[in-house]
Amino acid sequence: MKRIFLDDEQRLRNGWWILLFVGLFLASRALYTPLSRGLRELGVAGEVLEPLRFIMVLLVTWACTRLRREPLSSVGFRIGRRWFAQAATGLLIGILAMLVIVGLIGIVGGVQLEPDPARSANTLFYGLYLFLFVALFEETLFRGFLFQRLVDGAGIWFAQLSLAALFAIGHWGNPGMQGVTEVVAMLDLALGAILLGLAYLRTRSLALPVGLHLGWNWAQGHLLGFGVSGFDYTGWYRPVFQDKPQWLTGGEFGPESSVFALAVDAILILILWRWKGTTPAKRKAA
Repeated sequence: MKRIFLDDEQRLRNGWWILLFVGLFLASRALYTPLSRGLRELGVAGEVLEPLRFIMVLLVTWACTRLRREPLSSVGFRIGRRWFAQAATGLLIGILAMLVIVGLIGIVGGVQLEPDPARSANTLFYGLYLFLFVALFEETLFRGFLFQRLVDGAGIWFAQLSLAALFAIGHWGNPGMQGVTEVVAMLDLALGAILLGLAYLRTRSLALPVGLHLGWNWAQGHLLGFGVSGFDYTGWYRPVFQDKPQWLTGGEFGPESSVFALAVDAILILILWRWKGTTPAKRKAA
């Protein structure tokens, strides 16, 4: 009976830690809606509340790491010069990847970009702020404690595939998902999750995945003006779609549901797969 709960090192098995994390996270989600609504009714601006989801998942993560007698930094938040350098690298790669995708769509005549009359520097900076906390929330949730316990307990492939499926399902039914576009979008979301998981595994830090996620979303929405996972944003530019199929242009969902996004994600995954990483002691695990 004892072995059901404890491993050979007499530590609680990873499966129980996963259940604990999921339970605490669901409880935090149940608190999130009334808490955010109450703060809005008190006059707190929506922009100020953007970090709230990240703060709550970070608290859940902190509680689990404390119970394991590990520091919060153990999940990938060892903040320092190296962390910020990796985040900046990821930011640049994410932006360049999106520019390549949109450039390819433009080359085949799928879209033209024109300056948005409503563009402003404030829009660009607000987009960075908004998508920073989106990236921090989603990477802490999908590549943090939960992912790491799955890697330790069931292996890398199971962790990668199961979290990729969960990440894609989490976006199921977003606006702009119809027909073939829906299939391409789900495949790209799954590939994106594998890419971000590999970014963590190669660095054992959440900095690179956060930067990649931020750069991709920011360039797609607030720089180029496309939809991001189906949701509209005001960008410096705005896309004017030509008479091409949505599986090529991405349509309302955004360029991440274009076949070119699948190709770019696959190339980035291959590059990260071949890269040895920055944590020699962890290379065998990746």
